[in-house]
Amino acid sequence: MRISSKLKVAFVLMCAAGSFKLTAQAQTKQQAPQLRANNVKQIIAAMTLEEKSKLVVGMGFKMPGMPPPVKGKKPEAIDIGGFKLPPSDPDAYNIPEKVPGAAGRTHSIARLGIPSMTVSDGPAGLRIEPIRNNDKSKTYYATAFPVATLLASTWDTELVNRVGVAFGNEVREYGVDILLAPGLNIHRNPLGGRNFEYYSEDPLVAGNMTAAIVRGVQSNGVGTSIKHYAANNQETNRNSINTIVSERAMRELYLRGFEIAVKKSQPWTVMSSYNKLNGTFTSQRRDLLTTILKKEWGFKGFVMTDWFGGVDPVAQMKAGNDLIMPGSPSQSEAIVAAVKNGTLSIVQLNANVERILNIVIKSPSFTKYKYSDKPDLTAHAKVAREAAAQGMVLLKNDDHALPLASAKRVAVFGNTSYDIIAGGTGSGDVNKAYTISLMQGLENAGYKLQEKLSKNYAAYLADMKLKQPKPKNFFDHPAPIPEMDINGIVADEANGADAALITIGRNAGEGADRKLENDYYLSDAEKGLIKSIADAFHAKGKKVIVVLNIGGVIEVASWRDEVDGILLAWQPGLEAGNAIADVLSGKVNPSGKLATTFPVDYKDVPSANNFPGTPADKPEQVIYEEGIYVGYRYYDAAKIKPAYEFGYGLSYTSFKLSNLKLSSTNFAGSITATVTVKNTGDIAGKEVVQLYLSAPKKDMDKPEDELKAFGKTHLLTPGQSQTLSFVIKPADLASFYTNRQAWIADAGKYEVKAGSSSRMIAETASFNLAKDITVEKVNKALVPLQAINELKLK
Repeated sequence: MRISSKLKVAFVLMCAAGSFKLTAQAQTKQQAPQLRANNVKQIIAAMTLEEKSKLVVGMGFKMPGMPPPVKGKKPEAIDIGGFKLPPSDPDAYNIPEKVPGAAGRTHSIARLGIPSMTVSDGPAGLRIEPIRNNDKSKTYYATAFPVATLLASTWDTELVNRVGVAFGNEVREYGVDILLAPGLNIHRNPLGGRNFEYYSEDPLVAGNMTAAIVRGVQSNGVGTSIKHYAANNQETNRNSINTIVSERAMRELYLRGFEIAVKKSQPWTVMSSYNKLNGTFTSQRRDLLTTILKKEWGFKGFVMTDWFGGVDPVAQMKAGNDLIMPGSPSQSEAIVAAVKNGTLSIVQLNANVERILNIVIKSPSFTKYKYSDKPDLTAHAKVAREAAAQGMVLLKNDDHALPLASAKRVAVFGNTSYDIIAGGTGSGDVNKAYTISLMQGLENAGYKLQEKLSKNYAAYLADMKLKQPKPKNFFDHPAPIPEMDINGIVADEANGADAALITIGRNAGEGADRKLENDYYLSDAEKGLIKSIADAFHAKGKKVIVVLNIGGVIEVASWRDEVDGILLAWQPGLEAGNAIADVLSGKVNPSGKLATTFPVDYKDVPSANNFPGTPADKPEQVIYEEGIYVGYRYYDAAKIKPAYEFGYGLSYTSFKLSNLKLSSTNFAGSITATVTVKNTGDIAGKEVVQLYLSAPKKDMDKPEDELKAFGKTHLLTPGQSQTLSFVIKPADLASFYTNRQAWIADAGKYEVKAGSSSRMIAETASFNLAKDITVEKVNKALVPLQAINELKLK
């Protein structure tokens, strides 16, 4: 008998639907298979559709400060600063948390031996609750490590890897499976609210720093989630903003760091971002998540959404966004319905499930690791202190104002000297046991402090904090306390102290971008503070040092001439004051270099005219009109001098770069470049060598120079030399040709430049490429049709 094609389809669907029930029924009569490291596909075959839909959707989480759902009442959306969050899964409240304060969990399926995995923020330290209701006799503090921008400023991937090893130990010992970090989005604009969580304006630095810390964290047998993939470079309207950017800029800048990190470290997971990319939410773009990430780059883990990211769970499954977080029952229900009505294939859902299970079997929850809840916080604080000191950047040091002898008497000004900022806000915050203030650090280092001044600040800050309003929600943080008026006491302080220290502090975080007034630019009170102190102390022939305790770039050009030294301390973590004192005293010779440019003025920033998008009052889209010309790529091409360029940083000693040699003057597969660094000063120190490449401009516009390699010396004693070696490969020569969908190295002359910053080039050499090389052909993806037609994006 012949059966019509429609009847065949109907019969298959009926059988498939029935098989879900039959499978479950059969397994109740005999022991269901239990998940093992080698039977993932068997487990998938044994799962019901409903179980699969649970596994690919998280079990919700307890929003800090928000009440639990009322039993018997339909859960309602939660309003956070005008943004409606979907109701959480009641399971988040009904099933006890393994790690209170963690950001979310996956569903367990006990029938098949599939455990729940716990995931937790954050980028600069594990974010969990330090006090637990059922155990108030014990604390669960975590280490606040230096923020990512500081770590990048070390230019030392071995040190960053060590930070990762310590970080990962806390993840493991506190019972967490996956760390929701690190972040590696590009510093497109200095006002980005989460720039402190990210490493650099350059994808090579961002990608290699990410790979280093991921390898360190995951060496503990726990996972990471690199984020936010991709083109998530602002907080303003982050959940809905449509980022319009060219394919070339995506490939060369905004995806490049992720590609490096994936290929060099294989993070367990990648987190898709909130924003739309060329019209479609990133969590719903198959070309981004499957074609590029999984197929082109060979990513082996799974993709999860950012919390409440995207709008269509079925589209997310189809795109290859394997896990939806934090998850709600309605999302699982939509997935079940889509499979039953044929709009989501069971093959695709099985693929999503398989990727998650392949990570589950690596997790501590699956291996039943007996975590101690007792990581070695003392040892980790030492790592944090070392990394903090190594990443601080000496921006100015006129007439050897620093180092400052530790026996000196110091007048310490600025609110943040006493209430230092260890790290940013939001999910980037860490519940730490303590934070060493600058005042404490100076005392620990043996400095004598002006006691009356310190007491005045302590009283002032205590009084002002009492007047601050309490945060409204998780994303809210109080406005900074205005600087104390010191005009009546500064003359006496100049008489009594040997030098003045002024700390300027800045903080930002999740949910909002920074502002120009009183943030990027110093406030009138801060400018007045610096001027008053400088006038009083300089009149007595005494030095004035500014410490910048900031998470992102600020304007410095208008006031830097008034002071003798500037130390960029960034946000250095819980050992902040001790680390700053290590550098100020000369115990540690500063060797940090800027991984992001400090422009003279905001108007010089290439994205100044289109950040954070249009319309201005509530941006719906942001167009990356500058294309690939971000950071030093722009300043160098436009011949605009920054206040402090990319790669810049001073030392207490001096170095000479010399003897740049190439293994060949003709490129054939690769070329090795070597350069010698000598300490020509009288203090031991470390130097960073940066290798830039200038490519021939054949058929397209290209940057003047691009960073292609970097390395940091060991501690060189006076007169000591070290030779560093770098291998230049075909991919380092290539630019992305959109019309050919390929990375192509153009024939011609290439110039290699070795220096200590993008503007301080010490040695040059060149080689020739005889003919074009097509390094890699890629898939057509991420096409911004509207932007190309209307704006012809670069």
